[in-house]
Amino acid sequence: MRYEILKLLKEAGSDYVTGVDIGTRFGISRSAVWKHINELRSEGYEIESAPNLGYRLLSGSGRLNPFEIMNGLGTRTAGCEVVWFDEITSTNTHAAKLAAEGCSEGMTVVAGMQTHGKGRLGRSWESPGGKGIYLSVVLRPPMAPPETPVLTLAAAVATVRAIYAATGIRTGIKWPNDIIFNGRKISGILLEMNSEADRVNYIILGIGINYSQTEEDFPPELRDRAVSVLSASGGRIPGRAEPDGRENGPGGPENTPGARKNTQYAQKNSYDGDAGRLSLIRTLLREIDNIYHDILSGKTGEILDEWRRFSVTLGKEVRFSLRNAEYTGKAVDITENGSLLVDCSDGVRRELLSGEISVRGIFGYAG
Repeated sequence: MRYEILKLLKEAGSDYVTGVDIGTRFGISRSAVWKHINELRSEGYEIESAPNLGYRLLSGSGRLNPFEIMNGLGTRTAGCEVVWFDEITSTNTHAAKLAAEGCSEGMTVVAGMQTHGKGRLGRSWESPGGKGIYLSVVLRPPMAPPETPVLTLAAAVATVRAIYAATGIRTGIKWPNDIIFNGRKISGILLEMNSEADRVNYIILGIGINYSQTEEDFPPELRDRAVSVLSASGGRIPGRAEPDGRENGPGGPENTPGARKNTQYAQKNSYDGDAGRLSLIRTLLREIDNIYHDILSGKTGEILDEWRRFSVTLGKEVRFSLRNAEYTGKAVDITENGSLLVDCSDGVRRELLSGEISVRGIFGYAG
């Protein structure tokens, strides 16, 4: 109920809404109205009250909660339901629990902090409170398991799009699912699947974005490998309140000229942490939703082409291990199933479906 009242106050803008009008609108007493107003205030909303005038919302629209994330979001699937936790072990773990219990497709778990955030290959994802974006989306694609790797590539494209749209910062994709700015990781993606032999039961799409960490916030071993939106923007988080299109989209990998930021966006607003994270969360959910439905409608080829444009792997020297042997070569392409094709120095073209690679110039790999 309190969020319905909040929505009414938002619609009123700078005008007051009387307690009587609120009570009549929702069929509750004036004392109940007062109780809900105080609950909103306790969440950080600044609501002014005046005798004979009523209530009006002064500030607080950037709070992080399910209402602010979902209000006017306009997605078909991702973010159709949202749950928020100030602190949780792992958004992926909780989303998997909800999926197993039969939650709706698009259910999204968002947290302010993770105590056991998940990364690829059993690693952890550093998730300090109030400084990052940690979310997981439940998807139930009508696919067989071998068809699903494209979802990882699509999620990476959606993340690059969203970071650019919300902040103006250009990033690139390191195969298979690291989002990179100037050779450092700004975001990571983890897909976990529950399936049978011929069909997917559900997929958990987890995305973490370093948002406002300074270098000192990262563990010493990550300081030359990780970066945040705050640092990437030169200490001033850029953006605009509600990104509404891609007319001047990212256009290419993060190491292209002008990659630092796009001043069309950067000079418009400077957000506090909550408002900026909220804007990026909403933009990310819209991009996930758009690209997911593109996949379902058969536009995989277009998504793969976009991934290629954003790639910081293709055309670069890479190093990897395969069956206890180490190889180097040039990454030349990806396949429709998400495999990386590498022309190795021994003259053999090898196909990597999964695993870890080092790319020259990224994470300190110098050859």
